[in-house]
Amino acid sequence: MANFILQNKKHFNFKNFVNNALQEDVGDGDHSALATIPASKKGKCQLLIKENGILAGVQAAQEIFKSIDPKFKVTILIKDGEVVNVGDIAFTVEGSSQKLLTAERLVLNVMQRMSAIATKTNYLQRLCKGTKAKVIDTRKTTPGFRFFEKWAVVIGGGSNHRFGLYDMIMLKDNHIDFAGGIIEALNSTHAYLKKSKKKLPIEVETRSLNDVKLILNKGGFQRIMLDNYSISETKKAVKLIGNKYEIESSGGITEKTIASYAKCGVDFISVGALTHHVKSLDLSLKAIK
Repeated sequence: MANFILQNKKHFNFKNFVNNALQEDVGDGDHSALATIPASKKGKCQLLIKENGILAGVQAAQEIFKSIDPKFKVTILIKDGEVVNVGDIAFTVEGSSQKLLTAERLVLNVMQRMSAIATKTNYLQRLCKGTKAKVIDTRKTTPGFRFFEKWAVVIGGGSNHRFGLYDMIMLKDNHIDFAGGIIEALNSTHAYLKKSKKKLPIEVETRSLNDVKLILNKGGFQRIMLDNYSISETKKAVKLIGNKYEIESSGGITEKTIASYAKCGVDFISVGALTHHVKSLDLSLKAIK
């Protein structure tokens, strides 16, 4: 978790994110802070937990504070990925009172959403306990905020799917239909990779057991997605595929059904709701008098 920024820096420019967020929020000045707080005033705030869950975004908050003012002093009391309860204090931050007020909402917006995603991921991954299934995210993310949402999934104990359209080939139903069929889509993909001299993993979405049989005969990919399969269909598909390819279950899987899918023997379970259907965890950055 600590190296997530370094490992994925090619996907994201942290400094640009902070600059854009501040431009959106601050504009030509944080006039509330400028009007009420002397520039020389120093202050201290604490991050108060107001709802139980899994904490995420502490390291992100550190980076945001550092980007806004390198002189901020952040003291971490609870790390990313730890269980938190109402009343806990995650960290304290000291520095310019004006700049603390300017940074407040950005830090909270990031941490509240990240903590919600981490909490949801952790819950679903625990429901898969005793199986090899790993809960993974999708591209159903907030534009401009994908890096943080995928980071939160990892903090919560899940794993990331591809970051975008550029780091994996995923032949979904529309690709297959536009290409004229599942085998046609695979053939075109192999020709494209050869011509472009790119080395990208390939995942193929299947909608039926017949699709599975067709691509097993064809080969030339790394992962099979079982999209909107029933439990009984998933068991049959897993038996057909065996250990030849990675297997991902996807499509409408909820907390009520995820354990049953995991027990079928799939490797991954993708859940779009991890990032597009969560309620922010309640946090507050309060001044210490």
